[in-house]
Amino acid sequence: MPFLDAARRHPLTFPDGTEHRQMVHLSVAIDHPNWTVGLFTYANDFDPPADWAARLAPYLYPGAPERLMIGPFCQIAHGVRFITASANHAMEGISTYPFGVFDPASLEAYRGGFTGLPDTVIGPDCWIGHGALILPGARLGAGVIVGAGAVVRGEVPDYAIVAGNPARVIRLRFPPERVAALLRIAWWTWPVDRIRSCLPLITGGDVAALSRAAEHA
Repeated sequence: MPFLDAARRHPLTFPDGTEHRQMVHLSVAIDHPNWTVGLFTYANDFDPPADWAARLAPYLYPGAPERLMIGPFCQIAHGVRFITASANHAMEGISTYPFGVFDPASLEAYRGGFTGLPDTVIGPDCWIGHGALILPGARLGAGVIVGAGAVVRGEVPDYAIVAGNPARVIRLRFPPERVAALLRIAWWTWPVDRIRSCLPLITGGDVAALSRAAEHA
């Protein structure tokens, strides 16, 4: 079986040769004009849906004014939901009740009132834990870890660990100078063969050693 085959819908194969049907490469499983998904990003669900886009981002309809952009090598656990900006109700008036959606004659005008909505952006190599909720316009940097059940909004710095409701930064995974080095290295942009050759360093904790390998590759 090829190492890191981005074309496979189900990337995990058990020792007996059967595919793990609850896990998918999202770049293969999702065909949606408002989604952008990097290679090797996977999602796992104990009740795998027929429509992964609708399961993960239930309010993001084709042609919506916002996008969901997820980088490569992200890991998305069961129960994660992306609540994109089209889920919001207008809040300028006295009532937030969406009267316009119930009148076919005014539905298009109602939808037209939602413009310039913020995209939701997930950086490369993020791990989003079980049942986390990513709110409209959230922007996660590279290497972020989102704790189980967290409710995430706003900007999350590169290589931060966030948890809670509302999610707060618990700590950074590496000191700032190592974060800067990892962003320069950007291993997630490398060819698969190069990733394979440096795998012990990528999965290890020695940023300096990975940096040296990157310089001499």
